[in-house]
Amino acid sequence: MIKSFKYRISPTPRQELKLLQTLTTCRFLYNNSLSERINKYKESKESISYVEQANNLTQNKNKYQQKVHSQVLQGTLKRLDQAFSNFFRRVKTKKLKAGFPRFKSDNNYNSFYYPQSGFKITNDQKRIKLSKIGEVKLKYSREVENIKTCIVVRDADQWFVVLTSKVENNKETNYNDKEVGIDVGISNYLTFSDGTTVENPRILKSLEKKLAKEQRRLSRKQKWSNNRQKQKLKVIKVHRKIKNSRNDFLHKLSTNLVKDYGKIVFEDLNIKGMLKNHKLAKHISDCSWYKLIEMTRYKAESAGCEFVLVNARNTSQICSNCDSIEKKTLSERVHKCSSCGLELDRDHNAAINILNRAGTARINAFGGNVRPSLDSLNQNLAVSMKEESPPNQALAR
Repeated sequence: MIKSFKYRISPTPRQELKLLQTLTTCRFLYNNSLSERINKYKESKESISYVEQANNLTQNKNKYQQKVHSQVLQGTLKRLDQAFSNFFRRVKTKKLKAGFPRFKSDNNYNSFYYPQSGFKITNDQKRIKLSKIGEVKLKYSREVENIKTCIVVRDADQWFVVLTSKVENNKETNYNDKEVGIDVGISNYLTFSDGTTVENPRILKSLEKKLAKEQRRLSRKQKWSNNRQKQKLKVIKVHRKIKNSRNDFLHKLSTNLVKDYGKIVFEDLNIKGMLKNHKLAKHISDCSWYKLIEMTRYKAESAGCEFVLVNARNTSQICSNCDSIEKKTLSERVHKCSSCGLELDRDHNAAINILNRAGTARINAFGGNVRPSLDSLNQNLAVSMKEESPPNQALAR
């Protein structure tokens, strides 16, 4: 199994200049090689292979390319080759309008990588030696062995390295037999089949005013001026804070899910279709449900948990007790069944249906496998309201 580990680096001004020069050289190589491929394809419907371009590069390096490690240049050509492979795949499927790979501007080309060699962590583990650049200060927070590649990434005014390593897939099996169905939402970020909820942090909303203020200031700056570049960096920093806060929340939440449950069941959502609702699109994007699901998936695989995705159709409409369908609009937040009389939060009802669809023993809103009779329904509801499960404090953080 391949794992990636991201570390912050702190280059000196001279090293940062070399990093920027390397990025610029790789970007020019990418764009020139792309232009060559496009012209060849338009003329003869044939493509230039990676090997041809790599051989040509070896024989005709300019003075800027000679200052960059050879494998970094080869990695740039491999990146272009992958982009063209995706282009031909789109041409063959004919499902999407096939367009050539795009030329990269300075803002859209922020990384280069060493595919095999040219990098080494020093013995004191405080620096990483990058060929043609020097020994750069490294915050080596986690040890990693058997390093395969090194990717250098620019994030506005910060620099990182991403080290990929091949790790043996020795699963530490999670023997926890607890099962949970999870319904994602906006008012409550998650609702579990046992009634527990996780509050939505609404990270974008908390920084929305500050972002709008910085963007207004940016719009007033004169184009191409130094002040505009400084203000642009301030806007980028606000966006970065939103991204980092969201990722921190999602990582902690997904880790706690894997620790607390042996089987985790999510809906297989069509998020792209949900974003067509323009009244909710911003809130849906801020939630990043897909990222949470993917994080939980790979962490569950590593921990030996069972991860399941089920069909999301009608999970909010079907009664979890008697399977009858009760049509509801998005504004109706309580599920009221006209057939059996069940009444509970619609997200809790949906979470139970999600768990039931995973092929587990059927449960109902009262936590058992046997459906309650109509006579005892009101009494059970009263008891469940008094003994409602307390929120999971570890997940709520």
